[in-house]
Amino acid sequence: MFILREVFTDDLDGLHAVAAHLNSVNLPNDRKVLEGLIDHSRRSFAGQLDVFKREYLFVLVDDGRVIGTSMIHAQHGTRRAPHIFFDVMQDERYSETLDKHFVHQVLRIGYNYNGPTEIGGLVILPKYRRHPEALGKWLSYVRFLYLALHRQAFRDEVLSELMPPLEADGTSLMWESIGRHFTGMSYQEADHISQTNKEFIRSLFPSEPIYISLLPYSVQAHIGKVGPETKGVELMLRRIGFEYAERIDPFDGGPHFLAKTDKITLVKSTQRAKVGTATPLPANAPFGLISIERDRAPHFAATGAQFGLEDGQVSLAETVMEALSVTSGDEVGILSF
Repeated sequence: MFILREVFTDDLDGLHAVAAHLNSVNLPNDRKVLEGLIDHSRRSFAGQLDVFKREYLFVLVDDGRVIGTSMIHAQHGTRRAPHIFFDVMQDERYSETLDKHFVHQVLRIGYNYNGPTEIGGLVILPKYRRHPEALGKWLSYVRFLYLALHRQAFRDEVLSELMPPLEADGTSLMWESIGRHFTGMSYQEADHISQTNKEFIRSLFPSEPIYISLLPYSVQAHIGKVGPETKGVELMLRRIGFEYAERIDPFDGGPHFLAKTDKITLVKSTQRAKVGTATPLPANAPFGLISIERDRAPHFAATGAQFGLEDGQVSLAETVMEALSVTSGDEVGILSF
């Protein structure tokens, strides 16, 4: 049985193996950074950090082996490390003399010092993609389940930054056309530094609008677009209440999607219930994520399972109760698929 839970310290090797498949900003292929992420997550789940400084790292395990991850940043954007983006805006121009009217798209750098909650870091090993049990959905939905169960610990908006199309070597065409000119660094160098310090972006990027029409057509075509492997994520986000925010990542041009937290369908449909006695369930019983939380480690664990729900009491199979170490009377969270 696959189990979702908070990350443990001894998950480092498995986490590193998963991170190597994407090497994203949220989950880089860097053991030292990953060690820091694990420590931060452990203290977040234990309630040892201020609420909006918490970052939660979930892992999906198969027989103890880490096969996927996803994350929640309680707040993305502070005074020390603002959320930085390009607003995609319109600039209208009209010449009375020539009777000509133009609508230009422009990029303008923006900063948010009291930012939204961010979801990210979703990676799953290739072997487990397109699995019959839709394990990618587990990793994605667990974040909304946790957010709903701890609503006061998160902001009123949720952000998701999606990956754009990149070159085969991982290069960003947008970075080559903009970022490199203003920083003198490669995409990989800037990406690595930005994981711990974004000051150089504020200092070196232009504050004036950048006209998109001056960029190569190949770059223009990628702005605000998602890569082929991220199309499914975009469709899922739109389905549950997210919209393109007319903002993009200043590094690679990937689109930003935003939603009001309380209007996200998965947040609204999450429930709490008391566990009844172990019960065999019919083949057509609903399926969803079932979670348990405790004051001791693991503070959070979940799995996908069929369930029955009536009058605030949930029925689970004995194998599911054993996998989550729950007994009759325990309170669990439920997010139906």
